[in-house]
Amino acid sequence: MDPNNPVVKLCVEGMKAESEGRRDDARLLFEQAWEASTNDFDACMAAHYMARHQPDAHATLHWNQEAVRRADAITDDRVREFYPSLYLNLGHSYEELGDAVKACHYYTVAAARLNDVPTGPYGDLVRGGVTRGQKRTCTS
Repeated sequence: MDPNNPVVKLCVEGMKAESEGRRDDARLLFEQAWEASTNDFDACMAAHYMARHQPDAHATLHWNQEAVRRADAITDDRVREFYPSLYLNLGHSYEELGDAVKACHYYTVAAARLNDVPTGPYGDLVRGGVTRGQKRTCTS
């Protein structure tokens, strides 16, 4: 990712605000990132973070769906590493809405793409989330 990209900068600032407990500031920064998006890559990133600051599960699902829709519109490999996390978030949205079948489906789609996630703390977080989501929703 280009660290000079204005959307990337806003998302980084938003993540910093989140980590400092400044949720309102983070939400505003992610909204600015969404508004500054000029292509599907930027919009995918911004939508992913917008989903984290929604008032209810339906709105969160909307933004998670938007992030995947924008990722799907990208024809190169720039978002390949994003997909496991994007599908994990879709699974979680459906789980929050009480739809275990759809949740299991998206957790399973995420699991199939885990080889695309880099090793390290971020990858461990995504892998753990997928595993736990599948345990909660994919059992009979």
